[in-house]
Amino acid sequence: MSDWKNWLGAMRGTFFSLLSPVKEECLLCKQVSSDRVKQLGLCRSCYMRIPWIRTALCAICGRGEVCYDCQRRGYAYFSKSRSAVRYDEMMKELLARYKYRGDERLKAVIGQMLVHAYHLLQEEMREFGTDPVSIKRLITFVPVSERRLLERGFNQAEQMAIELGRKVGLPVVQLLNRSKHTDKQSFKNRSERLDDLVHVFEINELLIKQLTGCQAASYVIYIVDDVYTTGSTMNQCARVLGESLPAKVFGITWAR
Repeated sequence: MSDWKNWLGAMRGTFFSLLSPVKEECLLCKQVSSDRVKQLGLCRSCYMRIPWIRTALCAICGRGEVCYDCQRRGYAYFSKSRSAVRYDEMMKELLARYKYRGDERLKAVIGQMLVHAYHLLQEEMREFGTDPVSIKRLITFVPVSERRLLERGFNQAEQMAIELGRKVGLPVVQLLNRSKHTDKQSFKNRSERLDDLVHVFEINELLIKQLTGCQAASYVIYIVDDVYTTGSTMNQCARVLGESLPAKVFGITWAR
């Protein structure tokens, strides 16, 4: 009789656990909640605080206001760049946890956010054609120096690109290498960024030979990076790619 009662008790516990909402820890605030946005692993409250970029006033970089950086540059080697979120204090803390404190669980959250930026681009790209025979689409990423890779243990742009590629079904290839180490760009003014990035990036010759040997007439290449500030890094990467491939180059960054 006791075994029968134990079995009934176990079955009742299982039944009620199935009816109860599953509570999990939010990846941002770390509070346990059943009201979650499952794809991002966030509670509803944190999700509602994400500063999504939905409207672009600058046709080139996607900034939500007049962009003097694009006006001063005069010419961009990339066609457009779009970002998922504004780089506010909440997003700075999120990136710091991932990039500098090694919380790699957050790469899935950031990768899902990048899908938003990808879709923003798709809405504006119909003019460039979608013929799968003549145009091949690839994702690449901004490379880091060997010194930075040793310091951090990973390239956040590469991880973001891999997450995005997995979610949108596009191949991710390392088309660029970094030929020299530079100090952090966030500490420099615009002219210092431009001078510092000259001859920093070089093409991955082996992969380029493989691509140019394919039958595809042209390429659409998406360059992934974490934060778009002045666009200097994106512009230099796009310049190097454009010199080696018949390609339209677009930027996809997590934050702007």
